[in-house]
Amino acid sequence: MGSNFEGSAPERAVLVGLNADCFIKEQTATDATLEELDALLQTAGGFCTGKVLQNRHTPDSHSFIGEGKAQEVRMLAQATGATMVIFDNELSPGNIRALEEIMGMPVLDRSALILDIFAQRAKTKEGRLQVELAQYRYLLPRLAGMGSSLSRQGGGIGTRGPGETKLESDRRHIRERINRLEQELEQVRRVRAVQRQRRQKNSVPVVALVGYTNAGKSTLLNRLTGAGIPANNRLFDTLDTTSRQLTVSDNLDVILSDTVGFIAKLPHHLVNAFHATLEELAYADLLLHVIDAADPDREDHIAVVDRLIAQLAQPDTPVLRCYNKADLVSPEDIPRGEDVVAVSAGKGYHMDDLLKAIETALGRGRHCVRLCLPYAMGGLLETLHENARVLEVEYTAQGIAVEAVVDDILLGRLREYVI
Repeated sequence: MGSNFEGSAPERAVLVGLNADCFIKEQTATDATLEELDALLQTAGGFCTGKVLQNRHTPDSHSFIGEGKAQEVRMLAQATGATMVIFDNELSPGNIRALEEIMGMPVLDRSALILDIFAQRAKTKEGRLQVELAQYRYLLPRLAGMGSSLSRQGGGIGTRGPGETKLESDRRHIRERINRLEQELEQVRRVRAVQRQRRQKNSVPVVALVGYTNAGKSTLLNRLTGAGIPANNRLFDTLDTTSRQLTVSDNLDVILSDTVGFIAKLPHHLVNAFHATLEELAYADLLLHVIDAADPDREDHIAVVDRLIAQLAQPDTPVLRCYNKADLVSPEDIPRGEDVVAVSAGKGYHMDDLLKAIETALGRGRHCVRLCLPYAMGGLLETLHENARVLEVEYTAQGIAVEAVVDDILLGRLREYVI
C-alpha cells in the first residue's frame, strides 16, 4: 500500500470537470461538484493547484474535453507544479489513455480518487475486502487504458490497493480474485445475518444512521453511545459499520448502526461493493437521516441521500430527519414536523429531544402492556419471546403475569389477556 502523505509533501493535482448538455445531473460537473472533488483530494492527502470547468454540447470521443482544452490543462499543470490531473467525471479507458498521452502525467477520475480514500480508511477485514473488490471491478475494464497509472511505483494517490500488484499481467487472475472476494464477502453477510436474527429474536430494534458524508454521523454515535469512533472533518472518515447498544428509555433499547457516508455522483459499482455494509439499511426498523443543517448545499445533499434510501431500504421503513449542527443556523432555517428533530451532536444540545423522537418513531404501532396468560396458554409466552420485547415474567396463582412491548398484530391476538 502507498503512503498517505503524512510527513511528506502532498501530491499536487489540477482538477477538471466537463459540463455537457447531453449529461444527466449525476454525470455533469459544476463549480459545486469541483469544490467537493477538492475536498476529496484533501482527504486523500493531496493539494489542488487549479480547477478547470469545460462546457461542451457533448464530450469529445477521444480526449473527453477536446484536444485544445486538454493542452490548456497540461500547461496549467506544468505551470503550477502539478503531478497529476483528476477529472470530476467518469472516464472511459480510451479517454484515460488519450489524456495521459496529451498531458504526459497520470490522469484519474472521481471513482479512482474515492477508491483511494476508501483504501486509506478501511480498517476492518470486511471494509478491506469491500475496497479491494471495488478496486478490482473498477480496474478490470480499464487495464488496456491505464498504462502509466498502473506502472507508477512508490505510492501516491491512485496507487493504493491492487494498483501496485502487476495488474497488466492477467485478466483471468483478476476475475479469479474478484470471485474469491465475493465469496468471502458472502461469508461476512451470512455472519451478519446470524447476528441480525439473534437481535430480532431478542426484539432489539435497529436504528441505522444514514446521511451525506461529513454530516456528523460518527459524532452523533459517539455522543449517544460513547462509541469512541474518530470523528474528523473529512469526507468518508467512517467506512466500516459500527454498531452500539443505546438505551433510549426505560422501555426501549436499540442497536444504533453507523453506515458509510453518501456522496453525490457515488458510482454505482461502489454502492454495489459496499452492499454488505449498506444492507443494514434494508433490515433497519428506523432510519435516522443525519443532515448538516449549516451545509449550503443541504437540500441537494438531502435529495442524494433520499435517492439512495429509496434504492437500499425497505419501502415502509420510517425515516427520522435529524438536523445536526443546528446551533450554527437560526431556528427558522430548520423545517418543522413530527419526523424532524434539531440537535448539535458536537455540543450535546437537544439529545433528549432526539431520544424521545426515536422512541416515538419506533413506538408507533408498539404498545407496552401487562398480560395475564392462563397456564393452559403457556405457548403464548414463547410467542411473546419470539415476536415481542418481554420486560418481566412472574408466575402467580392467577396465571403468568407478563409485561411486554408488542406490536399492533400481537396486541390484537392477545387483547383478551391484557390487564
